[in-house]
Amino acid sequence: MKKYLGKGVYGAVAIGKISVFKKCDAAVTRIHVEDTEKEKQRVKAAKELAAKQLTEIHEKALREVGETHAQIFEIHLMMLDDDDYNESIENIIDTQSVNAEYAVALTSDNFAGMFSSMDDAYMQARGDDILDVGRRILRILSGRAEGRLELEWPVILVSDELAPSETIQLDKSKILAFVTEGGSANSHTAILARTMGIPAVFGAEGLLRPEYEGQEAFVDGETGQIVLDADDETRDALLEKQQVQARLAQLLRALKGQPNRTLDDRELEVVCNISGPGDLPAVRANDGGGVGLLRSELLYLQSTVLPGEEEQLDFYRSVLEPLHGQRAVIRTLDIGADKQVDYLPLPAEENPALGMRAVRLCLTRPDLFRVQLRALYRASAYGNLAILFPMVSSPWEFTACRALCEQVQRELTQEGVAFCRDVPLGVMIETPAAAMMSEELAQVADFFSVGTNDLTQYTLACDRQSGQLEQFYDPHHPAVLRMIRRAAKAIHRHGKWIGICGELAGDVQMTELFVAMGIDELSVSPSQVLPVRNTLRSLDSRVNGPRLLEELGE
Repeated sequence: MKKYLGKGVYGAVAIGKISVFKKCDAAVTRIHVEDTEKEKQRVKAAKELAAKQLTEIHEKALREVGETHAQIFEIHLMMLDDDDYNESIENIIDTQSVNAEYAVALTSDNFAGMFSSMDDAYMQARGDDILDVGRRILRILSGRAEGRLELEWPVILVSDELAPSETIQLDKSKILAFVTEGGSANSHTAILARTMGIPAVFGAEGLLRPEYEGQEAFVDGETGQIVLDADDETRDALLEKQQVQARLAQLLRALKGQPNRTLDDRELEVVCNISGPGDLPAVRANDGGGVGLLRSELLYLQSTVLPGEEEQLDFYRSVLEPLHGQRAVIRTLDIGADKQVDYLPLPAEENPALGMRAVRLCLTRPDLFRVQLRALYRASAYGNLAILFPMVSSPWEFTACRALCEQVQRELTQEGVAFCRDVPLGVMIETPAAAMMSEELAQVADFFSVGTNDLTQYTLACDRQSGQLEQFYDPHHPAVLRMIRRAAKAIHRHGKWIGICGELAGDVQMTELFVAMGIDELSVSPSQVLPVRNTLRSLDSRVNGPRLLEELGE
C-alpha cells in the first residue's frame, strides 16, 4: 500500500483509475531581433486571439459555475489589457531587442513573483492568474494548440498543476477527482473544484509517475490523502466513508427550510460570506439566512480605477435587492498593506500585516471613505443593510467612523436623497485589542462579528499565509477561544449581538462550543449552511455546554 498526502480542498472520497497528465510547456529561448515593431505586433495579434479564447471560456463558466466564479476569466481578460503588463512587454522588446516570447515570459514571471510574495492569500492567487494568461499568449505565439484533456472514461486526474482555464474545460462526467503536485488551496483552481463538486487534493508530491497510469486509487478530498494498492482494512474504511458522505448529502438536502435550532430550543442565525451579487444564487440554493459578510474591497481589487459612488451604489444595490429583506452585512474596504491597487499608491511597509489598512486607511483618507459611505447609505434604501468596520481596536476609531456616517447622512438629507436612517454599525473583533476592549466597544457599537482568521494570526503572532508555520497556526488555541468568549459575554451584557464570520464559523467541531458561548450568528460559505444546521439540530446545549465552558476557562 502506498500513501501520499496533500491539501484537501473538497471533502469527498473518490475511487477510480489514475490518468497521469504532465504539461509540457516549451522552454522559452531569448533570441536577438532587429525588427522590434514586428515582435510587438506579434504580441498584439496573440493577445487578440487570447481574448477570443477567454471569452469562450468565460461563457462556458457562466453556464457551469455561475457569474461569481466566471469572473475569474473576466479578470484574465482585464489582465490582457493591463497597462503595466503590456508596457513591460513592449519595454523589454524595445530596450533588449528580444523576441516576443521572451518578453512575455519574463514579464509574466516578474508580475507573478510580485503577487506571490504578498501576504494576502487572495493576492497570492493572482500570481497564478498572471501565469495562466502568460502561458496562453506563449502558446499562441509558438503556434501550439491549447492543451485540452480528452478522456474516454471517468478517471482520477493526476497533474503537475491545473490552471483555472484548464479546470473549467474539464468534462465533469469524466473526472472522478483530480490531484496536483503544485498549486494552492486558495487558488482559483481550488475554488472551481469546490464549486464544481469535484474531490481535489493539491500539493501531493510523488504521484506524477508514468507507472501509475491506470492504477486504482482512492482520493480523500477531506484529509488530502491518496491511497494506491489499498489493503482490505483501508479500502473498507474509505468505501464506508464514501457511503456515509452520500447519506449525509441526502440528509442535508432534507434540511432545507428547517430552522437552525438546537434540541433545547436555542436558535442561531446561519448566514453566508459572499464576494458579490454573483454568489447570491448559492446563498438561496443552500438556504442561507442572508449575508453575514460581504468583503467590499473585492470591488476595489477587481477595478483598474477607483470605483466611484455610482458604481459602488449599483454593486451594493445588486446585493441588497435580491435578498428581499434579509440582512446583508457589508464590510467597509480593507485595502492597504498587502492588498495594493495601482490607482491608490501607498507607501511600502516593512510589516504590512500591522500596517496602514482597513479602518486605519479609511480614517486617514476620509475623502476615500466618504465615497463608500455615501454609496452604502444610498443603497440602504433598497434593502436591509448593516455596515461593518474592520480592524477596529479602540472605541475612538469606531466613534470616528460613526461621526463620518452622521456627516454623510446630513449631506444626503440636504440633497433630498433617500436612505435608511437607522443602519446598524458594527465592529469586527479581529485583534486582541478589540477582544479585550469589547466591554467599551459594546457601549458604542450596534453589533459585532468575529474575524477568526486575523484574530488567530494576531493572537498567536503567527503569519497565517506561511506554510512553514502551519503547525503553529491553530484557530482552536485556547487563547483565541477565550477571547471570543470574553467578547461574547461583554457584548451580551450590553444587549448587543455577536456573530462569527471567519473560517472557524463553518467548523462543525466548534459549533457546540459556540452555542455554549451564546454566539448569535454564524456566517459561513454557502456550502456550509446545511452542515452547520444539521449539527445545530442534533445538539442539546444543556448536556455538554457547561463542561465545555469550564474546560475552556478564561
